[in-house]
Amino acid sequence: MSNWLDDIKWSEDGLIPVIAQELDGSVVMFAFMNRDSLGLTLEKGEAVYWSRSRQKLWHKGEESGHTQKVLSIRTDCDKDVILLTIEQIGGIACHTGRHSCFYHELKNGQWQAVEPVLKDPSEIYKK
Repeated sequence: MSNWLDDIKWSEDGLIPVIAQELDGSVVMFAFMNRDSLGLTLEKGEAVYWSRSRQKLWHKGEESGHTQKVLSIRTDCDKDVILLTIEQIGGIACHTGRHSCFYHELKNGQWQAVEPVLKDPSEIYKK
């Protein structure tokens, strides 16, 4: 029997793109996982990503407390993209203090913020 992680089509740098979506269908963020983070996500039942900028595992909410409870893990037909169905704990997924990272909308040729800041990031991240 093969390891389920071996069935994933990892990129050359060992990553797979991941979409985090709430049960109601709202997409709250996009990130990457490596083999370790996907295994930890299944083990913990909470999203663990790979931070490309910091080059380390990133347990979503480790600083903010806004974790993502994983309800299901799916892959697409090619097994090169992961879709997480999550419950966003605390209602904030974005480091800007918004519910979703996808808060810019193109209107009249300009990007406009269309979601409010729910909590000032300086109150979330105490660094």
